[in-house]
This record gives sequence, structure tokens and C-alpha cells, in this order.
Amino acid sequence: MSLITPHGGHLVNRRLSPRLRAAALERAAGLPRVTLSNVHLADLLLIATGAYSPLTGFLTRADYQAVVDSMHLSNGLPWSLPITLAVDAETAHSLRHTEEVALTDRDGRIVGLLELAEIFPFDREHEARQVYRTTDAAHPGVARLLAGGDHLLGGDVWLLVEPQWAFPHLPHTPGETRALIVEQGWRSVVGFQTRNPVHRAHEYIQKCALEIVDGLLLHPLVGETKDDDIPAAIRIRSYERLLREYYPAGRTLLAAFPAAMRYAGPREAIHHALVRKNYGCTHFIVGRDHAGVGNYYGTYDAQRIFHEFTPAELGITPLFFEHTFFCRRCGGMASAKTCPHDREHHVTLSGTAVRALLQRGEIPPPEFSRREVVEVLLSQYQAVPSA
Repeated sequence: MSLITPHGGHLVNRRLSPRLRAAALERAAGLPRVTLSNVHLADLLLIATGAYSPLTGFLTRADYQAVVDSMHLSNGLPWSLPITLAVDAETAHSLRHTEEVALTDRDGRIVGLLELAEIFPFDREHEARQVYRTTDAAHPGVARLLAGGDHLLGGDVWLLVEPQWAFPHLPHTPGETRALIVEQGWRSVVGFQTRNPVHRAHEYIQKCALEIVDGLLLHPLVGETKDDDIPAAIRIRSYERLLREYYPAGRTLLAAFPAAMRYAGPREAIHHALVRKNYGCTHFIVGRDHAGVGNYYGTYDAQRIFHEFTPAELGITPLFFEHTFFCRRCGGMASAKTCPHDREHHVTLSGTAVRALLQRGEIPPPEFSRREVVEVLLSQYQAVPSA
């Protein structure tokens, strides 16, 4: 069965055969080294497995400038987030005459190889303004950017050592996920990005989307997030239980997205959609304030940005949803588009409020979250109270 074409036309693979990998590791042992952060490690994996197709490495100058200023690669293909490897000036100077660089994790283990094509300075504040729409260091994405180096290393990469995977029972590469979609016989698939537990509002919009497609890819981000976000391991358990008890068998697929969260709001919404096309999705759910943080983005900015591209450019269909809630007067889930009642009848809770309840051992109302999900989340904080 033919699936949706990956972004750029084909699925990138930057992993070597065992024989070539052994030779590359031997060669890398004598090369200059650059230590990767957790975000860089995630990007290396996602480039190598094709999740970031058509990228074959960290951006070179022309692509970097085009992405930052126009949300396109230099060849005109849409791409909204700069995937880069930043180093300080001293490291950049030491690599001026280097053709290859060994990429290591924080323990000094060689994990990849960079075919160094360019070294160039960049304006971190300009990138912050363009990508995050702010230079405020309180923004987690901006803080990470400003804390890094002021030179970029560009060039193709090879993944030499597969990372130890925290969720071996879940598919995490586009190839694995596409194979499962084919096995299910789905011709249309809607992707749902999340870094939070699935509450009733999420469940409602996922099931609305399932009315028009063959399958749902629940695709939680499991890389680096803010310290106050619920850990990935807890969230995965909650997703598994919810899908098992409240979703139709054969209509859902749970896979892991091993990316770091950038909190880039509208631009990250575009990025998430393009990546899900590489995983085999034909549709992608975009809610209010997708990938947002604090008050840096307008409520519907993440939906409006899709209108800056033609449908043919993106190649995946966005589905826009309002904020949904349980209305006690309506007696069910609704949104501002379908419910005529005042907010006093709506059950809505912020993530902060939910965490506070859980920390006190209290259960959020059933109109907000399924009891089965709450039981899993409570295990992070304390024993589940008796009903």
C-alpha cells in the first residue's frame, strides 16, 4: 500500500551498515570531538532515522538563514525550525581545518560523525526574535539558545551508535511507524502531538478526527521538556491505559517521538506537522496555542501560521480545533463553536492546577480527566486515595 510521500520526496537514512559503522568508529577515534547536548543528541537521531527528512545533517549557512528568515530551506522547501549545532568561538577556531568531527555524548562516548562543511557565526538574538518571537531569557527555548555557543557547525551527519531507548516496546522511527500503518491497512492517519497526559478534551478532538480518517497516531514527545512537565514514562503508562480502555481496537497506534521540546509555538506547530508526514500521517491536529509556553503567542497563532503555506507545499492536512471542555448544562464535551452556555458551566483546569491537585493527592473532576489516567498520574506523587 502506498503511504504519503515523505517531506522532500524520500525518507532520509543516515545510519551505516555494520561494516561501514565499525570503520567509521575506528576513524572517529582519532578525530577532533564535539560534545552534544541532549537536544543535539535527539536531533542527530531524528536526522539519521528520517524524521527530519529532507535534512541530512545540521544546517549550513544558506539553509540556516533561509529557515530563520523565511521558514523555507534554500531550495524553497518549507522548513520552520533551524536544526543546528552551536559551539563556542574557541571550539569553532580549533576546527577551521577539520573535515570530519566525532560527535560524543556527555560521557565522552562517540555516537556520530559530522562531515564538516561550514563553520559560521550567527546572531542568537535575531534567531530568537524570528523563531520564538521574543528575546526574553525567561522563555525556555530562548534561554537554551542564548546559553549555547555563537558559531554553528554545518554538514551531513552519520549516526554511529544507536541510543539506549527508554521505550523499547514503542516504535520511534518513521520506518517502524510506517510499517505498522501499512500492516493496519490505513490509508489516512491523523497525528496528535502531545507532551501532556491525554485529558477528556484531547480525547474528544482525537475521536472527532477519527470520524474522518482510518487511524490515529498518538505521538507523544518523549525528549527533553521543562522540569515541571510530567515525565515521559508516567505519561506513556497513562496513554497505554487510556487507549486500551476507551479507544477502538485497531484504530489507534501509540509511538514515541524522541525529540526535545522547543516551545516555539507557531513555528513548532508547522515543524510538528511536517515531521508527522514523515511518520506516515496524512492529517495533523492543531489545537489552540500549540507548542506554546507562557503568554508569548496568541491563542490562534499556531493555526493561522498554516495559512502562510499552500496545501501543496506542506503536503499534510491540518485539522484546527477549538479549546474543548465538559459543559455541565450540555451534559457532554463541547467547544465555543457548539456550546451556548456561560463559562460557569464549563469544567476547565490548567496544567498547573492539575499538578497542584495531584500533589495534594486530590482527584481532578471526572469531566476533566478519566479516573484511569488520574490513577497513573497520582503514582508519580503519592499513593492513589480510596474512591
